[in-house]
Amino acid sequence: MDIKTIAVTYHRKFNLGDYESLELGCSLWAQIDPEEDAEGVTQFLYQQAKTSVKEAARTVIQESIHQMNKVKMQKQ
Repeated sequence: MDIKTIAVTYHRKFNLGDYESLELGCSLWAQIDPEEDAEGVTQFLYQQAKTSVKEAARTVIQESIHQMNKVKMQKQ
């Protein structure tokens, strides 16, 4: 069986606290030649998708932590 296209999807849900969450996902596709290593390409795509999701979530998570700390300071 010849594999021509590899598709990888990575989803993650981040708990922001206070009953809020953020769900992000990334899908990547690659066209490969018959002599290419399909498993290696799959692992590469998976790592790329995972990194993309984490980078996209970083700002939102940092803002959420900031907001949570801000609320805690106001309560004191």
